[in-house]
Amino acid sequence: MIRRLAPKQLLYPGFLGFMLLMAGCAWIPKGDQPAEFLKTPSMAHALSHANLDKPGIPDDHWPPERWWREFGSAELNQLMDTALKENIGLKVASVRLRQAQALVRVEGARLLPFLDAEVDFENKRISENGVFAALNRETAGANIVFGQINPFNLRYEFDFWGKNRAALEAALGEAAAEEAEQAEVLLQLTTAIARSYIHGVALKQQLELAHQMVELRRGLLNMDEIRLRLGLDSADRVKQAAIELEQANKREAGLRDQLDIQRNLLAKLIGNGPDATQNLFAQPEIHSEQMRLPAKLPLELLSHRPDLASALHRAEAAAQRVKVAKASFLPTIDLTAFAGINALRLTKGASSLANVLFSGSSFSYGIAPGLRLPLFEGGRLRGELSAQRAEYDEAVELYNKTLLQAVQEVADSLSRWRESRSILEAHDRLLSAQHENLSFAEVRFRSGLDDRRALLARQHDVLNQEYVAKTLEADQLAAIVDLMEALGGGYVNNLQPIQHKPHKPEQKSFSWLPWES
Repeated sequence: MIRRLAPKQLLYPGFLGFMLLMAGCAWIPKGDQPAEFLKTPSMAHALSHANLDKPGIPDDHWPPERWWREFGSAELNQLMDTALKENIGLKVASVRLRQAQALVRVEGARLLPFLDAEVDFENKRISENGVFAALNRETAGANIVFGQINPFNLRYEFDFWGKNRAALEAALGEAAAEEAEQAEVLLQLTTAIARSYIHGVALKQQLELAHQMVELRRGLLNMDEIRLRLGLDSADRVKQAAIELEQANKREAGLRDQLDIQRNLLAKLIGNGPDATQNLFAQPEIHSEQMRLPAKLPLELLSHRPDLASALHRAEAAAQRVKVAKASFLPTIDLTAFAGINALRLTKGASSLANVLFSGSSFSYGIAPGLRLPLFEGGRLRGELSAQRAEYDEAVELYNKTLLQAVQEVADSLSRWRESRSILEAHDRLLSAQHENLSFAEVRFRSGLDDRRALLARQHDVLNQEYVAKTLEADQLAAIVDLMEALGGGYVNNLQPIQHKPHKPEQKSFSWLPWES
């Protein structure tokens, strides 16, 4: 129900007290226990097995904002620069951020007075056969001419209960969440490009090795065919050599296909068509020597993970919307005022409205305080409050889920980084042993103790282990990228760690009101 009170009525404290008492009918219902923020789980065990290197850069600047430059690849840097300008996902995130910032201005305007101007003119003829003319015969056929010019119309809502302020804070929280979401999109984009480029570099290097293995297999087949013609070997050796050659051809063709897929994927990620990356990996180079972990990882995840920051901002925005819903139970007090000129004339001839309208006697003004009391809304207010409380609980639980996922990703990436390095070191030792065997085979071949087939077989074994080494090197580099992503990729905000106490927004709102449960 909406009541408009005259200024004199507001002077009667008994009437005002009665209306406030009636407003108590819209009591604020008590909700369930609000959801609580989780405490960041311990990662002492994961860190104790990380075997971190000595810091090469200050701990508080790791990972750097442009972390991919540490790989020392001009091609990768160019891909990243193009993606930051052309990627569609980043553009969409930027649009969402601008929209959220615009809504902040909309909500902020509610805290300010509204001022506008109004101009109305009306010329209406009274029917000679209508009801009005039948009751007032002298007005039959006359014109009613009305004019109004109000250059000053004021409307202002007093925010006694903090409703509009809470709505503004909610909008600010959503804008901050969108800003963090934009950083999350950027992090996912750059890590996806880095992983795809690392995989592409490994495929390019493996393709070169596969081509060498095809040539070795072709040489072995030729030698077996010659030995067959000379009667030194059976046809089985030739057939086996042909099978092994076709297997090598199959592997080479598969690598070319996978390399094309990576080029096309990178083209999409940077926001261009497939032709933009067809010359990619012409001279692939990527280095990991500079990618050393500091002695202490920045594990204040809330300050470095954009997804955590976004989830927290959305939870805080939901808390403010609970305040808005609770304030809807309370009286709304506003003020309207106007000042201008208006005049009305009843005439059967030419109107003299202009002469009257712009005379001093047509000046008018008005001031009207207003009070709106939610007495009965059919359960709408309680339903809205219940929905906002549920939204807050959902936002908190989403934050908790994101926190647990973040901790898992950090632990997984540390484990993957550690184990991939160990595997690569073991394979390097294996590859060294294969090179020693090849050296022995060369000595035996030069001494006439082995034929050329044995030498080529040893060369093929070395190439095959080098082929495997490229996959392991890519796994090691990808593990570094995973750790960069898990630790936020250089993202930093000024959010403070959450106090490990139940966050109860409704207990902070209007607790002094006598009708609040």
